[in-house]
Amino acid sequence: MRTIVVGGQYGDEGKGKILSHLALADKPEIVARGGVGPNAGHEVNYNGKKYPLRLVPCGFVYEKAKLMIGAGVFVNPEIFFKEIELIGGQNRTFIDFRAGLITKEHIERDTASENSKKIGTTKTGCGPAVSDRVNRIGRMVSEVPELKKYLIDVPKAVNSSQNVLIEGTQAFMLSNLYGTYPFVTSKDVSASTIAADVGLGPTKIDDVIMVIKSYTTRVGAGPLQGELSVEDAKSRNMQEYGTVTGRPRRTSPDLHFDDLRTAAMINGAGQIAITKIDIRFPGNMGVRDYQKLTNEAKAFVSDVEKKLGVPVTLIGTGPDALDVIDRRIRN
Repeated sequence: MRTIVVGGQYGDEGKGKILSHLALADKPEIVARGGVGPNAGHEVNYNGKKYPLRLVPCGFVYEKAKLMIGAGVFVNPEIFFKEIELIGGQNRTFIDFRAGLITKEHIERDTASENSKKIGTTKTGCGPAVSDRVNRIGRMVSEVPELKKYLIDVPKAVNSSQNVLIEGTQAFMLSNLYGTYPFVTSKDVSASTIAADVGLGPTKIDDVIMVIKSYTTRVGAGPLQGELSVEDAKSRNMQEYGTVTGRPRRTSPDLHFDDLRTAAMINGAGQIAITKIDIRFPGNMGVRDYQKLTNEAKAFVSDVEKKLGVPVTLIGTGPDALDVIDRRIRN
């Protein structure tokens, strides 16, 4: 089974949580990461510890999985080394030799850019690195001696395995093609591009899981329907802060179904994962049996399924990787 996990909103949907659950439940041989680079933060909560990750796949929690970063990802070596140290992944983490390199000069350009300030980027150098790659002047990870032992051919690996979990980053509404342009990230991050990032053709993908949160948040500038004040968000226990920047996330209590239907269509979503059901509907914290959800929460899940025409198979009920109701049908 080769499954891609992508975000359906503006990022911060809880992909790290869903991905870590899937890795523990499905025991993939390989967990491969596509997307942009260290501008995307995924937090994993497992065994009482938090792991804020920006490059290494969240599926590291399954200790037998090989962890791979695809050619489409832009790599900051300093962050890479910190993260493999954090997870103890020195002997099972690899980077495609064709991946682009983020340099200090990219970060400086990103920080100084007036356009980056206007859009509200994470100042991690990703945009300038992508720009240099497009202009064919970008540097490659293969130029860094310290990375040599981690470099492999990721497409050969993922195409030779039948059990691969592929991690997407950011989310559909931040796609450079389909999102709220120009308030978007520097690449498309829909499922098709995530597949290409790790070297899988469209016929090699078995399913796409689109992750959404039970409400909507975004970081940085750009439109957000039904936005609450920080005070109102706090009163509803919905106020959050970015994993990478620590900035307060902007909050809307609603699901924007027109956007979500488009996201489900273009991503080819076969399943929906909903996170933070316990925040929207108190009384569901840590529930792992669908029948034990409150009636209000179950009605909400049914409404999402009806409006999107896609089954909700995973429901997050707390921060830990194991706080998930898994309704998937197993073969």
